[in-house]
Amino acid sequence: MQLAMVFSFLPLKFIVRVVSGRRSFPLAMCLGLLLSQGCAMLQRPPVPTLPETAKPPIEKTPAMQGELPQTGNASWYGAQHQGKRTANGEIFDQGLFTAAHRTLPFGSKIKVTNLANGKSVEVKINDRGPFAEDRIIDLSEAAAKALEMLQSGKTTVRLELSSD
Repeated sequence: MQLAMVFSFLPLKFIVRVVSGRRSFPLAMCLGLLLSQGCAMLQRPPVPTLPETAKPPIEKTPAMQGELPQTGNASWYGAQHQGKRTANGEIFDQGLFTAAHRTLPFGSKIKVTNLANGKSVEVKINDRGPFAEDRIIDLSEAAAKALEMLQSGKTTVRLELSSD
């Protein structure tokens, strides 16, 4: 019975019976070791991941001077996108001076001038668009209000790299 207590950690009852019934002790030991090692082999090693410090940082690159200045039509978007994620992962806030551009790098600061009235505003590029072919930039509602283009919905603008 003492042997039965020694081998009580093994999940299979027949091993204990084999040992306590005066059968082949070496056979029972080999079988027990084989089964315990077989179960240990079923565990999969963890998949190595890169530590946070090893991940490449996301760099905000300045706008390329070759793309600016640009002249074309601007439109604006607001309430229908409020609270949704922009292309760079930020949450859209129609009250901030932001804009969507097809190619300018995220984080670029762009001066937008309404050519109809001369008013200017600085916006940060945080989204992609516009998706209408005749437009070069989509402005947030706050930027459109500052440019006095809310009523028309669309106006001709000039884009320049901000001096800031």
